[in-house]
Formats: sequence, structure tokens, C-alpha cells
Amino acid sequence: MIITDTHTHLYSEAFAEDRAEMIQRAIEANVTRFFIPAIDSTYTESMLQLEKEFPEYVFLMMGLHPTSVKDNYKEELRLVEDFLAKRKFCAIGEIGIDLYWDKSTLEIQIEAFRHQINLAKKYQLPIVIHCRDAFDEVFKVLEEEKSDDLFGIFHCFTGTFEQAQKAISYNMKLGIGGVVTFKNGKIDQFIHQIDLKHIVLETDSPYLAPKPFRGKRNESSYIYKVLEKLSELYNISEEEVARITTENSKAIFGI
Repeated sequence: MIITDTHTHLYSEAFAEDRAEMIQRAIEANVTRFFIPAIDSTYTESMLQLEKEFPEYVFLMMGLHPTSVKDNYKEELRLVEDFLAKRKFCAIGEIGIDLYWDKSTLEIQIEAFRHQINLAKKYQLPIVIHCRDAFDEVFKVLEEEKSDDLFGIFHCFTGTFEQAQKAISYNMKLGIGGVVTFKNGKIDQFIHQIDLKHIVLETDSPYLAPKPFRGKRNESSYIYKVLEKLSELYNISEEEVARITTENSKAIFGI
């Protein structure tokens, strides 16, 4: 059984003391494909080092996270462009709009999101979307930019059934993680109504640990709790969930 974690911040400071051991735990639990989203240039070296240490398992994205869209965002976007021009990445991500922390940057967040969507089209890469308190704003941009060559993953999907269907209509898979195990997560109430071909697994570690680890540091090996929950909700084996979601990840990332 091969399990794919389509979204994990393995370079995070939260893993500074036991990163190698944590990754080894995941590999021993059959999690052997780690897709690593970018945040901003302060993490680039850590990401490259991670790829160097685990080349068979680690696949890097490039992009500017919406919460890192600040006064210097144009400079950050230039750095993204420079890296895309000189080496391969598996996706542009994570990109999008976050209105939870700062609504005042909405306009430049939209500009950065749109710019990076166009980079994805240029390099024929998927996008990985971060959306927090911003479904309407993200969907507006996707509607304006939609095309056959725009596709990707709606990371950490926490919306309604209707929003799930809308995301899928824009050629997006839904990234499902620890939230599906939460009592108040709500997506567990309808996710089984969505064909599994639209779903990929993720942890977003070190964030959003599933039950029974909620509130603690998340890690990629904990994805088995997401797998268990989806197996229960879809009433199919964990092996089948792992197989289908890994195939879905291959369709998106081409890896």
C-alpha cells in the first residue's frame, strides 16, 4: 500500500529536533510520497535541503503563500519566477487568498494569486490553493482564469457540499486532511457523496492534526487517521482509498 501526503510542511521549525525520525516513521507507515508546498523565500533553502536528503520521497512546489503577500510581494514573486525558470517543480503552491489573518492585503493577495495562476499555465503545472475565509474571492478569480490548462488541488478543503462541487468544476481535486475526523468539521457529513476520484489525502503537518492527536503537532504518519475515516465514510477498504487517492495525486502532479 502506497499512501500519498499531498501537502506537508516537512521543513517546518516544528520538526527541527526530530525531522529525520518523523519522516522515517511516515515511510514505515507506507507514506512514501511527500508533496511540499512553498511559503516564501525564507523557507526555500530548507526545502531544497529536504529534497537533497530524501530525493526518492520528496517533491517540491514553488510559490508565495497568501499570508506572505506583504509590501515586498513583487520581489518575492520575482524569486518564484527565477526558480521556475531554472529548475523543475511539481506545482505552483501554496497560493490563494487568506482573509482570516489580514483583510487589508486582499487586493495584492488577488494580484499575487492571479499572477501565479498565469505562471502555472505558462509552465503547465497544477496549482495548490490555500483558501481561508475567502471562498467567494477565490472562486471569483478561478472563474475569471478558468481554462482547460488550469487544474490542481483545493488544499485543506473545509467548505460546504456546494462549494466542493464548485471547486471540482474548476478542475480541482479536494485535499482532505485531519478536519474530516473532527466532530465539528462538517465535511464528514457529505464527503461520501463526492466521487473518490476527486479526493487526495493530506496532513498539512505540523498543523491540523487529526483525532485523537488534535491540538498536538501533526506529522505525515498521522495521515492513516484520515485514511481510516474515509474508508469508513466510503465503506471501502483503506487499501482502496490509498490506491485511488494516490492515483489521483499522480494525475495532478504527473509524478
